[in-house]
Amino acid sequence: MSKVTVDAATCVGCGLCEQSCPEVFKIEGDGIAHVKAQNCPTHNLAEIAELCPVNAIKVS
Repeated sequence: MSKVTVDAATCVGCGLCEQSCPEVFKIEGDGIAHVKAQNCPTHNLAEIAELCPVNAIKVS
């Protein structure tokens, strides 16, 4: 299973990850993305990470 993390210091809160996979990502009140789950049966999380304009999402 993959481990998904968001670097809070790098995240700019653009929301692309949440729009692409709301099952895993959520922009919280602090304006940055948080990981809600470590997997998603319908999305490739590595592809979602590539969408991040500041490379704050890591999937390992």
